[in-house]
Amino acid sequence: MPFPNIDPIAFAIGPFAVRWYALGYLFGTGLGACYGYLMLANTRLWHKGEPPFKAADIWDFAFWTMLSIVVGGRVGYVLFYNLPFYLENPTQMLNTLDGGMSYHGGMLGLMLAAILFTRSKHGNWLSALDLIASVSTIGIFLVRIANFINAELYGAPTALPWGVIFPTDPEQVPRHPSQLYEAALEGLLLFLVIRVFTHVFYSLRRPGLVAGVFGIGYGLSRIAVEFVRLPDAQIGYLFGGWLTMGMVLSLPLVLGGIGLVAFATTRKQNALRA
Repeated sequence: MPFPNIDPIAFAIGPFAVRWYALGYLFGTGLGACYGYLMLANTRLWHKGEPPFKAADIWDFAFWTMLSIVVGGRVGYVLFYNLPFYLENPTQMLNTLDGGMSYHGGMLGLMLAAILFTRSKHGNWLSALDLIASVSTIGIFLVRIANFINAELYGAPTALPWGVIFPTDPEQVPRHPSQLYEAALEGLLLFLVIRVFTHVFYSLRRPGLVAGVFGIGYGLSRIAVEFVRLPDAQIGYLFGGWLTMGMVLSLPLVLGGIGLVAFATTRKQNALRA
C-alpha cells in the first residue's frame, strides 16, 4: 500500500511552521477538555455526586496538563530512551525538534499534575485520575495519527496487504503501520470501552476503577503492538531477544491498573443509584 502524500507541516506563516504532530497534542488537549467539561458537569456520574473539581476549572486544568505532558514526555524520553547521549550532550535535552517524546513519561507528568491540581481544589485525586483516563484516549488517537503522517515509529516488515512503504524507511519495504494499530487500540477502542464503563456501568462512582481499566487496556494494547513495532534504534531489543523498552514501561501500567481495579471494587462505596 503506498504511503499517502501528506506534508508533515500542516501550514506555515513565513518561517513559522505548524506540524500535524503539534496539532495532535493541541487538539487532543482541547477536545479532551471539552469532553471532560461535559463529564464534570454531569454530577450523576461521580461518587456521591462530587466530581474531582468544578467543570469551569477544566480550562485551567487543561493548561497544566498540556505543560505536564510536554515536560514529562521529554524528561521520560531523555531518561528511558537515550540517556547516554544526553549526558554527553546536555544542551540537546531541550531540543524537541528531534521528536524525542516518551508517552510513559508524559503520562507520569500528567498524573502528577492531576493529583496536585485536584488537591489544590480539595477534590478526590483518584477521581481526577479517572477523568484523565476518560479523556486522554482522544489525544492518544490524534498523536498516533500524526506519527503516521510523520512516517515515524513504523513497524517491522510484513507481507500483509496493508503493509506500507514509508518514505523515511531506508530499506523501502512494506511495513506494519504500527502507528495506526496504536491509534485504533489505544485510542478509539479504549475510548469506547471506557465510555461504557463511565456511562453504562457508572464506574466513576468507584474512584480509581476507570483509571485502572485504562492502565490495563493501554498497557496490554501497547505491549501487543510492540511485537510488530520496531524498537528505537539506539536501544534495539533488550537482552538480545524480543523484549522492547515499550513493553518494559507498559508492564507497570498493567500491574498498577490491576491494583486500582482491585482497590476500587473491594472498597466500600456509597454510590448513587442510577
